[in-house]
Amino acid sequence: MRPRVDIYASTADLESAAEREVLRIFLQAIRDRGVCTTALSGGETPRGVYRKLAALPAGEAPDWSRIHLCFGDERMVSPDDSESNYGMVRHELICRVPLPAGNVHRIRGERPPEIAAAEYAADLERTLSFSGGRFDLVLLGLGEDGHTASLFPGTGVLGEREKRVCAVHVPGLSPWRVTVTLPVINSAREVLFLVSGGGKEDIVRRVLGSPLPSAEIPATLVNPADSAPHWMLDSGAGASVRPGTGSDQARII
Repeated sequence: MRPRVDIYASTADLESAAEREVLRIFLQAIRDRGVCTTALSGGETPRGVYRKLAALPAGEAPDWSRIHLCFGDERMVSPDDSESNYGMVRHELICRVPLPAGNVHRIRGERPPEIAAAEYAADLERTLSFSGGRFDLVLLGLGEDGHTASLFPGTGVLGEREKRVCAVHVPGLSPWRVTVTLPVINSAREVLFLVSGGGKEDIVRRVLGSPLPSAEIPATLVNPADSAPHWMLDSGAGASVRPGTGSDQARII
């Protein structure tokens, strides 16, 4: 299935639209199954979305007691480190809404990576049982090298088909990370890419223009079984996206 691609005039417009889309998915999952399980991403674009979700008035906010927040990946740092995905989400969202402590499922970046991966895999098995064994929503970003979550070019985790969670060594960056694997992402009911900034224009064009999935561009391997991924871009990231570049469903909003 071809991805759905929406391009917004500004990053602020993208964040507002993404907040509405995430809220829609939250509410739909709660109506259908009584609970919503979500894998969150780090980065600056989702930061603005989390702030908007936290600021929803009581009459518009979801029932946070029915939402389970998980993470797509994490660096092996303490939760107070500026590079911690969990730390960012805690500051922008978790501490600002009435979310039960038991509904937050973090990757323990302060632990040794293999241990953190095993612990998180066990937690996910329990948590995803609430929603039929798969996430209702996976939020993803996109790196300039085509990585998403911590699925980087040249890493063995790209070929993993059995484990839900893996520790992965990424030379040259925060070297050890823990990530969910492609089978987890591709089993999700909804996958939403949030990408902003002109620095992502080239890789967005390459991902959406790729004729076939390629391990050289890991984001092209995201191909959910039940629904096409939804790409939400600002005008900088989406500047090269036009009909014929891999998505004839692109809309400029």
